[in-house]
Amino acid sequence: MNTKNSSVKIFLAIVSLIITFFVWQQGLKESLNRPSVSFDISQKEFEISELAMPAVPENLKIFFPNSVRKEMKNSLSKISFSELTERSRLIWIILQNPEKQIDQSYFNRFDNPIYLNISQNLYKSYLSKSYKPSIKIISDLKNDKYLFNLVSDKFNFNKDEIITNSLAKFMFFKLIIIRTIPLLSILVGTLLVIKSLWRIIKLKKINWADYEPLNLNALDMILLVSGGFVVLGEVVSPLISITLVELFSKNFSYEITQSLRIFLGYLFMALPPLYIIYKQIKFTDKQFSLEKDYFQFRIKPIKESIYQGFKGWIMIIPFVLLTSLIMNLIVKNQAGSNPLLEIVLNTNNYFAFILLFLTTTLIAPLFEEIIFRGVLLPVFARDFGKVFGIFISSFVFALAHLSLNEFPPLFILGIGLAATRLISGRLSSSVIMHSFWNGLTFLNLFLLRT
Repeated sequence: MNTKNSSVKIFLAIVSLIITFFVWQQGLKESLNRPSVSFDISQKEFEISELAMPAVPENLKIFFPNSVRKEMKNSLSKISFSELTERSRLIWIILQNPEKQIDQSYFNRFDNPIYLNISQNLYKSYLSKSYKPSIKIISDLKNDKYLFNLVSDKFNFNKDEIITNSLAKFMFFKLIIIRTIPLLSILVGTLLVIKSLWRIIKLKKINWADYEPLNLNALDMILLVSGGFVVLGEVVSPLISITLVELFSKNFSYEITQSLRIFLGYLFMALPPLYIIYKQIKFTDKQFSLEKDYFQFRIKPIKESIYQGFKGWIMIIPFVLLTSLIMNLIVKNQAGSNPLLEIVLNTNNYFAFILLFLTTTLIAPLFEEIIFRGVLLPVFARDFGKVFGIFISSFVFALAHLSLNEFPPLFILGIGLAATRLISGRLSSSVIMHSFWNGLTFLNLFLLRT
């Protein structure tokens, strides 16, 4: 019986590994065709800077470009017009010199009726300098402050009711937060790293906490990651979640549909590997009890879990940002950003925001930490030692995100999460650390909206 079970497990593991190889190979290849969100982020910073300029103190204006619009124009000109979003295309047209020859087809390349209407009026003004449209064309842009400001200036509309001093102060405040939080995090994180390294040098050792790996082997890990996470979670489950969204979201907006697809996609992706873990525990322990802390969450005392999670988060920030900076210097025009980032950056629906927030700061950290730091890391640390266990689990963690250019920073983040897990002895600490990381990214994207 045992021989038969082992044969079946080996067969399933081999099949799963083969499928995983092709799925991940294709995913990594496709990531090179996904645009990078870094361009959109830089554009948003230009927008906020321009809207904030009336509130910027004179002595601080030296830190801003002499002409934000010129910088925006130069940035947009580096991208092919066809590759720009419709909103960026409209901005590109508005910022062009009136004497510049622009092909008529450029003014027609819009599906959004609001943008198309404005573009058509821009074309009329391009043909006749005396043409001035009705102010009604900007009535639908009041929620898009930057475009409202641009179009109003283009046609000399009165914009005082929307583009106010209070708006400029608000944008300046957002800009301070956007630029200050990373700098403070790097400073505090670097100091904590130096302090921790000094302590390790003095003690000549790392104070690892006790951990209890599940009674699983390498074959079980393959079945969990390849079979549960990839084959069932990334290949089969999306078919169910996408079908459900299509059935129930016919009358929903595009933004809500997209956020529901991501929210349900994560939920359904999590179920197969979690069920496999449940069966593996039940097979080895002959039972499964909710009262037993199989993954050493050890959430109490909660203050200690939060402290360890926050400490790990702020200490890993300098390393991840440095790795990202090096990647930007080595690889120009990086591709492969997580599509979720672009959705968060551009959505204006608050229900969609709540779903995306729950996905990024609760569901994703909890699910990923159970898999990578709750199961894989302790087993790898037991079989290969703590250091190799950290590196192997971090490698699989980064690879599973299917983004070739984002692999190095994700690998460094994985090392930080794994080290926090083993040093604190609490899975809850790495879950909280993961939530902090995703939450900071979410907050940054939220603040960049104009």
